Amino acid sequence: MEKQIDLRSDTVTKPSAAMRKAMATAKVGDDVYGEDPTMNELEALAAKMLGTEEAIFCTSGTQTNLLALLVHCERGDEYIVGQHAHTYRYEGGGAAVFGSIQPQPLDFEPDGSLNLEKVSQFIKPDDFHFARTALFCLENTQAGKVLPLDYLKKASKFATDNRLMLHLDGARVFNAAVKLKVDVKEITKYFDTISCCLSKGLGAPVGSVLCGSRDRIKKARRWRKVLGGGMRQAGILAAAGIFALSNNIQRLEKDHENALTLARGLSEINDIQIDMQMVQTNIIFADIKADMDAFYNFLKENRIIIDKSNHLRLVTHLDISTEDIEVTIQAFKAFFG
Repeated sequence: MEKQIDLRSDTVTKPSAAMRKAMATAKVGDDVYGEDPTMNELEALAAKMLGTEEAIFCTSGTQTNLLALLVHCERGDEYIVGQHAHTYRYEGGGAAVFGSIQPQPLDFEPDGSLNLEKVSQFIKPDDFHFARTALFCLENTQAGKVLPLDYLKKASKFATDNRLMLHLDGARVFNAAVKLKVDVKEITKYFDTISCCLSKGLGAPVGSVLCGSRDRIKKARRWRKVLGGGMRQAGILAAAGIFALSNNIQRLEKDHENALTLARGLSEINDIQIDMQMVQTNIIFADIKADMDAFYNFLKENRIIIDKSNHLRLVTHLDISTEDIEVTIQAFKAFFG
């Protein structure tokens, strides 16, 4: 069977043979009892790498983000978040459904940040007429864009000055760290909790970790159980996470290079418009003029898979090679003539 070039997302990565071997040979136990040695190793490793006291493994970033919201907010509280942030737009309204937590969404700035002056205008007064603003959420990377370190420093001080907790949806936080050429702790040190995905660019088949203080992770562990997230011999999954954190971080730079090469090639096509300044990591957004059904089917016939959308989104990952990038560029050019 010929290889498909799947550019829909970095969630489509397959575990490598070495990762599968690590999973097959993992020592396991009952994680609800705290007796899975591989899970305990993963959580300790994640906490150490992200600079927090503890970490908890969950099946998804949706769950780790929800746990963070439940840890920081009580019923009737509010969190400030980006209008197109994953924690607000793409997680099924979990904060409202499960936590009775009110979102206050604001528009992102072009660089993926939230303007702190605008945020300050939406912090509710300490008055029983209003929901209590308890939490400020950021996303890094945001649509592939990396938040500057000086902005994170200002956001941290802003949160402290306004008595807000600060959560990072860091699904691709290692992409941000690799782009900035810094240890990931230089990013995560500004946050009270951090969600980090293992099953995107890092290549694990399942899972995210929530990192934070000992007390917050203890509370998160209780909420995970309430949500049905307690797992038994989950060391099989944890082994993949350990392998990902130990082997697949620095190689993210190759994904970034491939994305830039792809963006440059596609920008030569008149009917595709790409803001090259926004191609910072492994995600490309483009405006495209085409019959999308015909375009989608043409690419599929050429073994290239994309999402059907009027705004093209392409994501590079560890299963996309330099050769795949060239094949993709030539296929696009063939379609547009």
